[in-house]
Amino acid sequence: MCNENQTDVKEFLLLGFPSLYNIKYYLFSLVLFLYISIITGNLLIILLVSTSPCLQSPMYIFLSQLSLSDIILTSTICPNTFLVILNDGSIISKVGCITQLFTFSMSMITECLLLTVMSYDRYVAICKPMYYLTTMNPSVCLQLILFSWFLAAFLTTIVTILISGLDFCSSNVVVNHFFCDYGPLLQLSCSDTLVLETVVLIITSHETTIETVFILSTYFCIVRSIMGISTTTGKKKAFSTCTSHLTVVCICFGSIIAIYVSPSGKKTFSMNKIFSLLYTVVTPLLNPIIYSLKNQEIRKTIRKRLNQLRQILRND
Repeated sequence: MCNENQTDVKEFLLLGFPSLYNIKYYLFSLVLFLYISIITGNLLIILLVSTSPCLQSPMYIFLSQLSLSDIILTSTICPNTFLVILNDGSIISKVGCITQLFTFSMSMITECLLLTVMSYDRYVAICKPMYYLTTMNPSVCLQLILFSWFLAAFLTTIVTILISGLDFCSSNVVVNHFFCDYGPLLQLSCSDTLVLETVVLIITSHETTIETVFILSTYFCIVRSIMGISTTTGKKKAFSTCTSHLTVVCICFGSIIAIYVSPSGKKTFSMNKIFSLLYTVVTPLLNPIIYSLKNQEIRKTIRKRLNQLRQILRND
C-alpha cells in the first residue's frame, strides 16, 4: 500500500505508442482520416434512417442507435489520442480519465446490447413474420433501446464508482495505453483490487456469455427457418438480411472477448493496444460500411439521395 502522501494523484500520463514516435505524423494522419470517416459514415446512417420513410422499420432504428453509440465511443477516445500521438504522450486528469473510461465503457456495452436486440429483431422477422408488426411495435422498440442504454449506464456506473475509490501511487502514474482503459488503470493502483476485479469479471463474463448464447440461439432458429424455405431466391433474401448483423457481431464480440474475457496474463501491452484499436476505431468504421454494402434498402436510399442532390445541383 502507498503512504497517505503518495495517493493524492490528480493526473496520469498516457504513454500512447512509444515504438511509433518516429512516424507519429503518419499515424496522426491515419487516425484523423479514420475518425472523420467514422463520424461521416455513422452520421450518414443516422440521417438516412431519420429522414427516409422506407427505413423506419425496427431493424434500421436499432442500426441508427448502433451508429450513435459508435460515434460516442470513438469521439470519447480519438480527440485525446491526437494529443497523445503528436506530443509523444499526453497528460490527462484523474477525473477526465475516469470520465473517459465511463463514457467509453457505456458506449461499448450499449453496442453489445443493441446487437443482441437486433438479433431478436431478425429472429422475429424471419421465424415469426406474421407477428412481426405486433411484436416489434414502436413502443417495444423504444423500450428495448432505452433498456440497452440504461442497463449499460447502470453497469458502467458500478465499475466507475469502484475505480474512483482506488488509490494511485504518485510514483506510478504512467498509463501504458492511448486512453484510460480498465486494465492499465488497475495495474497502477496501490489498493486491493480483488473486489473490483471480481465485479468486472462477473459483469463482463455473464453479460458476454448471455448475449453470445442468446445471439447463437436466435441464429440457430433463423438458419433452421431459412432452410425450410422452398425457393433458392427466398433463402438468399432471408440470409441477406442477417449477414450484415452477423458480421458486425463477430467483429465486435470477438475483440471484446479477446481483451476483457480471455486471461490477461497471456496478453502484452502491445496486444492490448491492437485489440483496443480494433473496437475503438476499426469496428465503428466497418459498421456503416458493412451495412451499406450488404443492405439493399440502404444502398437504394443512398442512390436516391445522390440523384436528388445531382438534380438540385443541376437546377442551380
